[in-house]
Amino acid sequence: MPAQNLELEITENVVMHDSLNVVETLQALRVLGVRTAVADFGKDNGDAAIVEASISLGHKLGLEIVAEGVESREQLNFLRDHDCDLAQGYYLSHPLSYAEFMESLQRPRRGNGKRGH
Repeated sequence: MPAQNLELEITENVVMHDSLNVVETLQALRVLGVRTAVADFGKDNGDAAIVEASISLGHKLGLEIVAEGVESREQLNFLRDHDCDLAQGYYLSHPLSYAEFMESLQRPRRGNGKRGH
């Protein structure tokens, strides 16, 4: 598989736990052309500082930041305010079949920023 077709997701726990080794490994992967994304971090009020630090650290490492499990407008706004690259979760859409996904692309966007559901 060509390296540019591979994307590895790591959790912020891994980055925070052994950051020196993780940074070196991620930089080596980037040189090879492998894309990496930091994902799966908590977004409740108690985790705001960790989320903000994870986004900042990820961007400094040249990573794409994916926030998973977004369930409210407030969480999405927080992520936008802190320049998170991508978000997914039930607030944006429930899981869709291929046919449902293709259909949702044809629907006009709603004013609240949500597509589909």
